[in-house]
Amino acid sequence: MQPIQIALVRHGRASGGWDTALDPELDDLGRSQARDVANKLDPIFVGKEVEIISSPLLRCQQTADAFVKLRALPVRVCADVTEIPSPSGLGMAERVVWLREVMQGKWSDLDQNYVDFKNQIIEFISAIERDTVIFSHFIAINAVIGALTNDDRLVIRSLDNCSITVLERDAAGNLRLVQSGHEADTLIR
Repeated sequence: MQPIQIALVRHGRASGGWDTALDPELDDLGRSQARDVANKLDPIFVGKEVEIISSPLLRCQQTADAFVKLRALPVRVCADVTEIPSPSGLGMAERVVWLREVMQGKWSDLDQNYVDFKNQIIEFISAIERDTVIFSHFIAINAVIGALTNDDRLVIRSLDNCSITVLERDAAGNLRLVQSGHEADTLIR
């Protein structure tokens, strides 16, 4: 039995940042990145029917759209691969300050809600049983990388917009990191 391939794709560049929009759409560059990543994903899964999953946030769904159209397949929107939630009651301007601070630390430094968030993502990905492309977020993808490399930091890789991180799942259900997505100086805006 061939290993199952799972591609984790960070969404394209959004039109707004953490301090200005809760659910921004892609900007023009983000839409171009989405078309480019669809063309990069296609050869990875040549000859394979894949499941396409997206975070419920608009920037992920819009990034997925180009690959959905290329493959003529439906997308399943799934909250299990969404963005790390900011603390309730935090104002828009305070969200960026909070995120920058927690990105410097470890999952074990955060309260149980965040550990549960991380574990939910890992459990969801570990249960995938077919070739899959998941359009998700910077911290969510880093949570998976951390689980596979036994690294408790929130940020292990500075994944660029539309980077592709590839995992394989063997017949016994073991996941391994095959390729980490390309990095850039990620601006949390």
